[in-house]
Amino acid sequence: MDRSAAVVVSRQVVQKPDSVLGLATGNTTEGLYRRMVELRQHLDLDYSRVTTFNLDEYVGLAPTDPISCRARIQQSLLQWLNILDENIFVPNGAARSLEQECKYYEDSIAARGGIDLQILSVGENGHIAFNEPGTAFETTMRVADLADTTVKAKAELFGSIDQVARQGITMGIRNIMMAKRIMLVVKGKHKAKIAERSLFGAVTPNVPASVLQLHPFVTVFMDEEAAGGPLSVCRKYARGE
Repeated sequence: MDRSAAVVVSRQVVQKPDSVLGLATGNTTEGLYRRMVELRQHLDLDYSRVTTFNLDEYVGLAPTDPISCRARIQQSLLQWLNILDENIFVPNGAARSLEQECKYYEDSIAARGGIDLQILSVGENGHIAFNEPGTAFETTMRVADLADTTVKAKAELFGSIDQVARQGITMGIRNIMMAKRIMLVVKGKHKAKIAERSLFGAVTPNVPASVLQLHPFVTVFMDEEAAGGPLSVCRKYARGE
């Protein structure tokens, strides 16, 4: 699954060498990024004209903090690609003015012509980036509060639940939906239920990922465990039920 997804990203770079890629940080995309690095090395792909924009960052964490999204994406992916430093964008969660940081980030995306391919994962409660359940679909770049379920899920990363950041600076749902293409990566049995609700359930702010049903070009990559629920729905459609 990771290799198939990596082939899609690599094809994007080959076909459009100055592609703008949207990146997600987290366990779900680690395997995809490893495969991207392998393909880059084996095929001698050139990323020197590629620009990347990360979806989000924890408020209060400096870019050099080892658990920041900036540090983690650097370690897992960016250090292995020949992307120029000036073409790497991650929200600064320690910016003096988070409002100005949001404006700068949106302006930077617009100046690059928008995102060609946005990589996404989905949280167990249906969040995409830090857009938690109840987020309006028209939201743009902003500071968002993390839901209790998200805070609990990040406890291991931060060392304890008491240390988890309670806010994130994030692309809004509108920013995500403006990407020309979206790749959704879902892994694990624990994501099967939310995958089914996101892809086949009602389109509602209570399940932020459900908005992807309205996007004209979404490719979904799931492992067998995550696909259990959605595949059962597909079989029902195939039988005309």
